[in-house]
Amino acid sequence: MTVLLEMKERIESFYSRFEVYLLPLIRGLLAFTTFMMIRGQLGYMTKLNSLTLIVVLSLTCALLPVNMIAVFATLMVLLHLFELSKAACLFTLLVFFSLYLLYFRLVPKKSYYVILTPIAFVFQIPFVIPVIVGLLERNPGAIISMAIGGVVYYLLHGIALNAAAISDMQEDESIITKFSDVLSQFFRNREMIAMVLLLVLAALIIWFMRRLSYNYAWTIAIVTGCLVQFVVCVIYRLQMKLSLSLIATFISLLISILIGLLLQFFCFNLDYTRTERVQFEDDEYYYYVKAIPKRYVSGKEKKVKKFTGDDVRLTRRDLAHEMDIDERLLDD
Repeated sequence: MTVLLEMKERIESFYSRFEVYLLPLIRGLLAFTTFMMIRGQLGYMTKLNSLTLIVVLSLTCALLPVNMIAVFATLMVLLHLFELSKAACLFTLLVFFSLYLLYFRLVPKKSYYVILTPIAFVFQIPFVIPVIVGLLERNPGAIISMAIGGVVYYLLHGIALNAAAISDMQEDESIITKFSDVLSQFFRNREMIAMVLLLVLAALIIWFMRRLSYNYAWTIAIVTGCLVQFVVCVIYRLQMKLSLSLIATFISLLISILIGLLLQFFCFNLDYTRTERVQFEDDEYYYYVKAIPKRYVSGKEKKVKKFTGDDVRLTRRDLAHEMDIDERLLDD
């Protein structure tokens, strides 16, 4: 454990020293992953598939607030869909507009969950996101951003699966009727509704349980949230006949537990063996306080060696050994 705590302190020290460089790097990598995912899922406009353009846009997003990644990604999606079908572009624009009105009204500073959730779905680890949201967010409103991200993924995934049929639609008088049917089918997508509700439920359970005052609250919240997700997935598969792979779900949940424990180690690493309960009062209230110390590595004690006396004669090698330095430093 001591080795892990020392490694944690080194990582935290490194991050605090180079935060000004690491944050743009993280934004740039997130933007690059997002744009590459869009190219892989859609990619209908060949000019936008240029790797050089994607790198330039990623570097631009690295210097801008994280919300701009969502803006650039939205524009890229709309341009790809405009190449596929103008009606599909209009339909997606209306859906995005509705979702973003909800987002900017309720959680305008949590756009990274709108981006991270579709990425997690593409990598088949969607259950990681509710673990992150439930553990790290003080306000449960961030769950709305996660839900919006899930809807965005199923929207783009559905368009990619039906690209051939969408491209065959002609711009005629019946286009409104056709896309009214598409819209109704989209919002009746049983798998989308089930998965989004499951992610919301898991995030709420983890968020609520990790705020309780019992020992090992974070660990219990992580395990409970992941177990609930697995049980509900089994019920979905049996009762709703959804195409969920239980093996992939199990692997995703294992990864979620590992990431949750890693977040706990860096953000909420407590020593429950030294828990103390304190009671005191003032003129109006009694106070009952539960104090749990954080785990940390105490600083190494420095040894000071003194060399005195006329009869003490040390060679350069002995002096370097006693001072624990390289002998070459004494050459001068």
